Amino acid sequence: MKILKNLFILCGAIFVLASNSFARDIAYIDSVLNPAKLQGSGRLNWLGFHIYDASFYRAGMPSSPDFALNVRYQKSFKGSSIASSSSDEMKKIGVPDAQAATWARELTNILPNIESGQSLTAIYTPKQGTIFYHDGKRIGQITSTEFSKAFFGIWLDPKTSAPKLRNELLGQGCPPPLFNEAC
Repeated sequence: MKILKNLFILCGAIFVLASNSFARDIAYIDSVLNPAKLQGSGRLNWLGFHIYDASFYRAGMPSSPDFALNVRYQKSFKGSSIASSSSDEMKKIGVPDAQAATWARELTNILPNIESGQSLTAIYTPKQGTIFYHDGKRIGQITSTEFSKAFFGIWLDPKTSAPKLRNELLGQGCPPPLFNEAC
């Protein structure tokens, strides 16, 4: 039962906003990415439950290093559970346990509890690192490039536990340069 609960939380942690139907109020993303262009979107279901809709945005052109991942949750989760699940996913793509635990503590200090219908957005720029938003309001920032690669790797790394969602988010485009992956 604990494994099922962790998987359910994990699916929620693979956060980002919306399918095309949710790609509406992105002014705060536009203000950073200038302008934000939707590259792809998808839905995460787990055991028949709709967990969230996610959208992946790029700045200006498809090769831009600046991007955003927006998740609109369909279930409620504690911020600490999202942070813990994020840490677990980072370990699965190769982040050492101690580093993942450190980042989980940082995320726990940033991420609020989420109610169904609310969104979390993470925006990456090489100069600022990862900036987090809750329903369009800035809530925190982690400047480490290594963190950004691990965090966004939850969805965008080839070793993600949600490869179908990764493909939907990337659409016909390439992963951001942060991942040093040939396209």
